[in-house]
This record gives sequence, structure tokens and C-alpha cells, in this order.
Amino acid sequence: MINKVRVMQIIFLIFILAMISPVMGADPSGADTYSSDPDTAINFTWVLICGFLVMLMQAGFALLEAGLTRAKNSANIMMKNMVDFCIGALGYWGIGFALMMGTATGITGMFVGLNGFFLIGDSYDVSVIELWFWQMVFCATAATIVSGAMAERTKFSTYCIASLLVTTIIYPIYGHWMWGGGWLSQLGALDFAGSGVVHAVGGFVALAGAWLVGPRIGKFKKDGTPVGIPGHSITLAILGVFILWFGWFGFNPGSTLAATDLRISIIAANTVLAAAAGGIMAMIVTWLKYGKPDVPMTGNGVVAGLVAITAPCAWVNPVAAVVIGLIAGALVIGSVWFIEWKLKIDDPVGAISVHGVCGLWGILSLGLLADGTYGDVSGLLYGNAGFMVSQIISAVTVFVWAFGVGTIMFYILKKTVGLRVSEREEIEGLDIGEHGMSGYPDFMQTEPVVKGE
Repeated sequence: MINKVRVMQIIFLIFILAMISPVMGADPSGADTYSSDPDTAINFTWVLICGFLVMLMQAGFALLEAGLTRAKNSANIMMKNMVDFCIGALGYWGIGFALMMGTATGITGMFVGLNGFFLIGDSYDVSVIELWFWQMVFCATAATIVSGAMAERTKFSTYCIASLLVTTIIYPIYGHWMWGGGWLSQLGALDFAGSGVVHAVGGFVALAGAWLVGPRIGKFKKDGTPVGIPGHSITLAILGVFILWFGWFGFNPGSTLAATDLRISIIAANTVLAAAAGGIMAMIVTWLKYGKPDVPMTGNGVVAGLVAITAPCAWVNPVAAVVIGLIAGALVIGSVWFIEWKLKIDDPVGAISVHGVCGLWGILSLGLLADGTYGDVSGLLYGNAGFMVSQIISAVTVFVWAFGVGTIMFYILKKTVGLRVSEREEIEGLDIGEHGMSGYPDFMQTEPVVKGE
């Protein structure tokens, strides 16, 4: 009881400090910021509108994941994506933003920030909070990637803990290294809108989670051959792809943080071209392989192209964007096959391949194809081998960090609170077992549960 009282006292003290904290040097009204630069207003509006578009991507992820999984788990999928954003907003407000975008002296600042917690004090400022909002929607995106790879068998309570840790520690610390003035940025590595910071982080935490939670019941036969478990609504899944595609026009062009930066037209064009090329490549490959074009894999090809172009979108030309998308569309198919057939890891929606593997490709493609026309950033094919080395280091780092820390996190959770629901709950569906309701109350699941042979 004493411990509970002490915790409540600490929480109360934090809120008191937030209300009375000094704001010397800050501009909570925005008057000083506007008077110093009238262009600030249009740039603020641009960033906030693009942030709203990125938030809409949560709906895209929810629909894509729900559509590619079974009806008996649809409410659970929706709940996880909704709560991801709630947890992400609060966790990044309290802790994550300070660790990522805060400052620190000496060598500490190369690895983590130490000010700006709870947006109090000097952080109660229109410019700081604009940046917080922009980075918060990115942070929530990284967290929600994990839900799809672990769908249909993960405990909801455990997932909430994992989401909190991703948004307060895993995403912010790597984000500080790249975007907060940390050691990777000092090394010269770049990532314009987050192929690595957002997507590879989410994708490789997802790899750790899917590996440790284990495959769904019936996913693999006794000889290890994977069994297809179709999702319940291709309609929802492809609608989710379209919403993600639309939201990405906030993700990439918005990362200029300025509407007055006219490079936004090229960034938007590169975004749509890479996505289209990724979808076409995935369609062609599956058409040749199976005799018919695969609908969900084509959708994943579109998202793979989007993920890959996210890092280099500002620094490459449209021809390069098409090449990046084409390679991503082929890469995602090969990766899905390898992860399922060789690693025996069950990823119901292909999140590891789409976001993790194609996120790495995005980082490396920037090192290869940046053409030097924007920000004096040029890649290997334009004579800058040193920049390519920086991008390789960044790609290795994001894998080691996200997969390594993700594995530690999920292993501890598995050994303490548990990762997986009971066999009975998994067979009945997580909607009933975890939430006491059905996503489709008037729909009866008649298909037998797939069992391994």
C-alpha cells in the first residue's frame, strides 16, 4: 500500500511541476516566433497537416492487418492499433521525446537526450511542441508495425507493455542517433523520413517478437512446410494499402518541415513512383510464379516501395525512385519466402519483410543513388564512397539495435508475464478471449481451424 501511495505522490508531483514550471526562453503563445519569421505560419501549417496525414496511416495499418488475418481476431487487431497510438502519444510525451530530441553534454549527447520530459519548462514552446507532434506520429507508426507480425496469438496486456517500451526507449534512442544529433548523424549517415528510424526499427522489433512468440497453431506441418492461412477480407487489406499510400504523402514531403522548401514536389513524385513500381514488380513476380497475380502480395509490394523510398526520397531523382521501388517489390517477395520457408517464422502480414528488410534497402539505396542536387548529398554512383560506408554502418546498427533490444524485451516478457494466449483462446479467437466480444457479431466462423499434419 505504501508503494502505491508513493507512486501516486510522484505522479501528482509531476503534474504540479508541469503546471508551475518556468517557461523563460520559451514561446508558448507563438507571438515571438511569428514576429521573427512570418513564413513560420505556413511552415507550421504544413507540418501539422502532414502530421495529421501520418496519423491517418494508423487506420491504414489497422485495415491492412485486419484484412490479412482471420475474422475471429479482427477486433483484437483494431484494438492494438488504436491503443498503440494512445500509448505512443503518452509515452513519447513523457519520456521518448526527451530521449530522442533532447540534449546532453559530452559523450552522453552522442547516445541520448536528457531534457524535454513531459514538455515542461523550456519545452512548453510552440516550435518544440510542433516537433514533438511530428515525431510522435512517426513514433506511433514504428510501434504499430509490430502488431501485424505478432497477430492472432499474442497476449494483449503483454503487447501493451511492449508498445510502451518501443515508444519510450527503442525508437527514441535510435532516433536520437540519427535525427537528434547523435553519433550516427555525426558520422554522416542520413535518413530523410525514416526507412531506418521508423520502418526498420519497427520491422526488426517485429522479427524478435514473431520469433519468440512462435507460429500460429497450424501454420507449419510436422515436416516444417508452411500452410497458408488466408485473411478474411482482401477488401479491407487493399483499402488499408490505399490509406497508407495517401498518408505517406504526409510522411515524406512533410519531412522537409517547411512548405517553403519546393523540393516537396520531387519528394511527392518519388513517393508515388516508388510505390507504383513496387506494386507492379510484386504483381509481375507472383503472376509469373503462380500463374495469377497475387492481390495481397501486390499490396505489400506497394507498401514495400513506400518504405524503401522513405529514406532517399529527397535526395534521388524520379528514375532512381522507380529503380528503388522495383527492387523493393522483388525483395519483399523473396524475403517473405525466406522468413517463412527457411527461418520458419510466422509473420501473418509480411511486416518484417515490408518494413524491416525494405527499410534496410531504403537506407542503402540512399547511399547508392543520391544525385547531389539537393543538400549536396551524393552517393556511391556519384563518386561518394564515404557516404555509402556511413549508410552501411547505419543499416547494420539499426538491425543490431532493434532486433537485439527487441529480443531482450520479448524474452523478459515471455519469462515473466508471458507472450502467448492459451491454445484454446487462440483457436476460439482473440476477440472473445481478450476482449469478450466479436468483431463481427453476426458472423459465424465456420471454417475448421487448420491443424498441422
